[in-house]
Amino acid sequence: MEPEQPSPDTEQESLHEETHLPAPTVYPIGFAIGIVVVLVGLIINPLLISSIGAAIAIVFAILWAREATAELRAERVTVEPERRESEKTGAPAAADEHDVTLAEVPVTRSVFLEGATLGLGAAIGGLITLPVAGFALLPPFLGQTLHKVDLGPITKFPLGKWFIATFIVDPQEGDVSRRTAFIRNNGNVADPETKQQVPSFTIISNHCVHLGCPVQANGPVGEKYTGTPSFKEHTLNGPVEFESVTPAGYGCPCHGGQYDPEGNRIAGPPVRALDRYNFEINHGRLILLSAYSVSHVVGTGAQAQIYKYKEVGPGEHVDGPEQLFYPINPPQN
Repeated sequence: MEPEQPSPDTEQESLHEETHLPAPTVYPIGFAIGIVVVLVGLIINPLLISSIGAAIAIVFAILWAREATAELRAERVTVEPERRESEKTGAPAAADEHDVTLAEVPVTRSVFLEGATLGLGAAIGGLITLPVAGFALLPPFLGQTLHKVDLGPITKFPLGKWFIATFIVDPQEGDVSRRTAFIRNNGNVADPETKQQVPSFTIISNHCVHLGCPVQANGPVGEKYTGTPSFKEHTLNGPVEFESVTPAGYGCPCHGGQYDPEGNRIAGPPVRALDRYNFEINHGRLILLSAYSVSHVVGTGAQAQIYKYKEVGPGEHVDGPEQLFYPINPPQN
């Protein structure tokens, strides 16, 4: 005897015996937005913004929980009937006694829930990732302040003598912004534009362009060995110390990089010359400006030809095809 085949009416009745899933809700989105606000507030203002985000998350969490437990609390759950036009006749599709359409559904509930879950996950991921990435990556490119460092009157620098200058870039940051540079007074030189005589200084950074270690002068240091007095200056940036030195070049104690007195790389792993500082003379005082990178220097002193580039990080080439393989550097202050 062949088994009895279920009738169409029996199959339709079994469809209505399935448990209905909860209707879609916006409460999870509101809860996710609250969490994002909390995370952003931890960076901007933990007391105010994080508190607002926590309040938003708590409110939506309570609403979400109440909706999810509505059946358990014996609250009637409203299920809207689905209605659509018949594809063949244009007439409304047939519905059963529960007023639920019996037409074939082109998109099943599982497919809809899968797409909704993926979309909601992508939205939450974007809301969490984009603000954090923005606050982590954008600040170096925005709002950079040009710091000017007063190094004192130019009359304190004897002609042709080198000094190791130790100074503070930003007084508000304190010792964390302490820097060191090698300074030499080159005398006066004719300005190419005005043809007037203007002071010339060589100011070389002590950061090795291999990995950023502090380079040291290869030569005698201090008045006892150089015969040139060291001195201190008290400026708006704080105390500045100048120690006399007679460098035959500069050496990096970390990996053996070697430079000549003008900062040109002569041995070791560095890929270019030492960085230098821009400067200006303001009312007879030497003012240190931003740094810049150098590929190489031809000549010495006031007559040196400096191949100047925008400042880049240690280990980066500034000329040749290699320069194309490095990321964009944020502006330096």
